[in-house]
Amino acid sequence: MYNDPFFLKFMSYLSLFTFFMLLLITAGNFFQLFLGWEGVGLASYLLINFWFTRLQANKSAMKAVIVNRIGDFCLYFAILLIFYDFKTLDFNVIFPSLQVFSLNYVFVFGHQLCLLDVICLFLFLAAMGKSAQLGLHTWLPDAMEGPTPVSALIHAATMVTAGIFLLIRCSFLFEYSQSLLLFISCVGAITVIFSSTAGFFQFDLKKVIAYSTCSQLGYMVFACGNSEYVLSLYHLFNHAFFKALLFLGAGSIIHAMFDEQDIRRMGNLWRLLPVSYITFLIGSLSLMGLPFLTGFYSKDIIIEVTSSFYNVSGIFSFWLAIIAVSCTSYYSIRLFIFVFFNNSNINANVFLIKESTFFTLFVLILLSFLSIFIGFLLKDFFFGISNDNWIYIYQSFNHLSFFEEEFLPLYIRLLPFIGTLIGIFFAYYVNKLGALMDFRYLNVLRFLGGKWYFDIIFNQLLVLYILKCSYEITFKVVDRGLIEKTGSFGGFNFFKDNVNTFIKLQSGFIFNYIVVVFVGILLMCSFIFCICW
Repeated sequence: MYNDPFFLKFMSYLSLFTFFMLLLITAGNFFQLFLGWEGVGLASYLLINFWFTRLQANKSAMKAVIVNRIGDFCLYFAILLIFYDFKTLDFNVIFPSLQVFSLNYVFVFGHQLCLLDVICLFLFLAAMGKSAQLGLHTWLPDAMEGPTPVSALIHAATMVTAGIFLLIRCSFLFEYSQSLLLFISCVGAITVIFSSTAGFFQFDLKKVIAYSTCSQLGYMVFACGNSEYVLSLYHLFNHAFFKALLFLGAGSIIHAMFDEQDIRRMGNLWRLLPVSYITFLIGSLSLMGLPFLTGFYSKDIIIEVTSSFYNVSGIFSFWLAIIAVSCTSYYSIRLFIFVFFNNSNINANVFLIKESTFFTLFVLILLSFLSIFIGFLLKDFFFGISNDNWIYIYQSFNHLSFFEEEFLPLYIRLLPFIGTLIGIFFAYYVNKLGALMDFRYLNVLRFLGGKWYFDIIFNQLLVLYILKCSYEITFKVVDRGLIEKTGSFGGFNFFKDNVNTFIKLQSGFIFNYIVVVFVGILLMCSFIFCICW
């Protein structure tokens, strides 16, 4: 970005984002949290649309801010309900008093609902929008139109985890809402499997990594749904390092390829970009959760703890997570083969491919070491039976599962590793050996390549329908009809047509004016008497 003509504006936007992110995570009440929440959304819009002369960047920024507006409205409504119920927005007042207020009810369309469940539902919907969970995820892959440092720092490591932070910060609330925890766990697990399969047939380098981000956020969400908030925070911490490494490695590759992002136009780059090749490999292996790398310590412990929940959501989340592990390995190895090992498909106009600057390589190497060691070095800091580092994260005694996790069978512990190996071998078999897929599964491949047709469904059922209603009702009936006829043009025509009648009221006789004033005083006194009575 250094040679960009708007480099100073880029750095100012990043500083603005940093300010709002710090405001968000240091908030002591919901009002301050809401200000930071809206601020990071604003900074995200400005940075996605940084190259404002590109049409796709404009569309992606608008899509991001509109989809996030749904989550922002839900957070706003949740804060209003919290203030209505608790008469305060201060965390230190709300959380200790939950046992008193947890039995308050509200009637919605004749049905009695626990007010705390409604509050938690809207808080989770807000988290779904910001953290790109299923249904409100469509903005995140398109947000890759912004500069690659934005993708690495904001749309992988910080802003998209704001929803996870909201779930963890409000753990006191969610622990009193068992039904919402079940819903959160199911949504997170479905997001994991959706994002993992949607990345199968993407050919944009950054979009593949974006779908892996969405998948890892799903792990954090269903960990919160299983009341393992500290493990979710641990994976959030670890994920920031290897995902930033992957995005910055992708940026190094794109820069070397003169802004080419299609992986089909790459190939055989391991000889030309050795440092990027090694660091990208470390990030991919950590993402896949291979043993003794940073991603292994957090992702595997989440899956193992989930298997010790002997209920519907625990079993459902566990098996979807195991399948998603294989899918993650598949698209990671597929991406690696396309970029570094396939036959070269580089454009003939690309004359010189070389590594990035020394500073960029230094950051890549630093992130590589952190992606290997930081998970092991800080695992005792994050979780354990006697750990008291997280006094502001609450977990009910009924939801503790560390004891069961210690006595899991060996095959349960090995399942994630076996799933990873299956994904690696399948990716090598399909992409490197050139094995052809059976044409009977062509519709399945189209479905996965079309990202489960979410964009098409939203455009056909929501966007076009809303635009049509806006034109037929809001514009033609309300704006051009009701407002014009009763507003500006209506008032003008009314006075123009009745001007002679109004002139006759001005008779010039004082006794007429006295009668009008007297009648007006009587009417006013009658109105005041009726109100007071």
